[in-house]
Amino acid sequence: MESLFDSAAEEAHRGQEPLAVRMRPRGLDEVIGQRHLLGRGTPLRRLVESDAPMSLFLWGPPGTGKTTLAYVVSGVTKRRFVEISAVSAGVKDVRAAIDQARRELGMTGRQTVLFVDEVHRFNKAQQDALLPAVENRWVTFIGATTENPFFSVISPLLSRSLLLTLESLTEDDIRAVLERAVADPRGLGGRVTLRPDALDQLVRLAGGDARRSLTYLEAAALLVDGGAGEVTVDVVERAVDKAAVRYDRQGDQHYDVVSAFIKSMRGSDADAALHYLARMVEAGEDPRFIARRIVIFASEDVGMADPTCLQTAVAAAQAVDFIGLPEGRINLAHAVIHCALAPKSNAVVKAIGAACDDVRRGRIGSVPAPLRDAHYPGAKKLGHGKGYQYPHDFEHGLVKQDYAPEELRDRRYYEPTGHGAEARYGERWTKIRAFLRGE
Repeated sequence: MESLFDSAAEEAHRGQEPLAVRMRPRGLDEVIGQRHLLGRGTPLRRLVESDAPMSLFLWGPPGTGKTTLAYVVSGVTKRRFVEISAVSAGVKDVRAAIDQARRELGMTGRQTVLFVDEVHRFNKAQQDALLPAVENRWVTFIGATTENPFFSVISPLLSRSLLLTLESLTEDDIRAVLERAVADPRGLGGRVTLRPDALDQLVRLAGGDARRSLTYLEAAALLVDGGAGEVTVDVVERAVDKAAVRYDRQGDQHYDVVSAFIKSMRGSDADAALHYLARMVEAGEDPRFIARRIVIFASEDVGMADPTCLQTAVAAAQAVDFIGLPEGRINLAHAVIHCALAPKSNAVVKAIGAACDDVRRGRIGSVPAPLRDAHYPGAKKLGHGKGYQYPHDFEHGLVKQDYAPEELRDRRYYEPTGHGAEARYGERWTKIRAFLRGE
């Protein structure tokens, strides 16, 4: 009788769990998105199917399935699942989890998945505490991070682990997540219907975050006849407590208008850009969203061709945040006109993109010894800072010495255009690069 009671209690608890938790995939084939990690023959699938101990880092934006993958690995391989949040846990918690895993392994032979969420928040001592467990395979370690692990994780831990990069979910992925949750007995079990425009609205509001999309869907379902009825855009608006940008009222689509807005500024058509700005403002779009797009544009599409464009964009964003609408539309228009009429260059975004690509591929190298920090005790004994030449002591503030890691000295990231002010910066950069690198 006790087992029946426990089973009923467990079932009742499952029904009270958030929708996002109930809808967690039970196997790799149920995971939506991340096809580059889950296909046949991929490292993750091979590791899971071989049932071997492993050490993984899952790096990606929020809501892309890092926790979900950790649960799936645990479930498929029948391992204990222990979760630690790096926000609140300390070295003592880490060691206690590892000790329990060792006892479990020794007594029953059952392995443990130790999942550390936001592992980038662990300091060096906390990360060091994980090393023995990873080296000796006492646990299957899985660390989740939204920050570049090459900068936030100690090298010994990273070198002993497989790094998997998760990508933001596409609109089709989010749509599939929502449709499954509506129909699946673990989710809403078909008790509600989701109108197509409401589904589109949820997809847009999710911003590529599956967990957020399910949270919004669950809130909307609770508002319709106790969880059995039709979910409309109005219901979604009330559930999310955020006004919807209803471009559909005039036959527009949110992303189409935003895309046209950006492309009009990029094409230097100030009138067209102002038209799309007006459509967004009149539709009730959040002015801060518009301001953010303009700030991004100022660096991505204008950049060094007119460095003052970013100043105008940031000033407009601050002004909008300070005074709001309707007057804020004037500040937005000011920035839009500046962005549209400014000379254009995408050299900045291409430069940082190329640099980030190298880092993601592991092309990092060691910081040259003369450039290393020599202020802490013992640094000078290690040769840190030795031979550094202070540029201000030389004519024109320039001195020839190696700044980039040796492996990257031939890499070129910033390739200036001849547009606007960038022509002047480009001329100077060509001379400086030739002087520093002997080109």
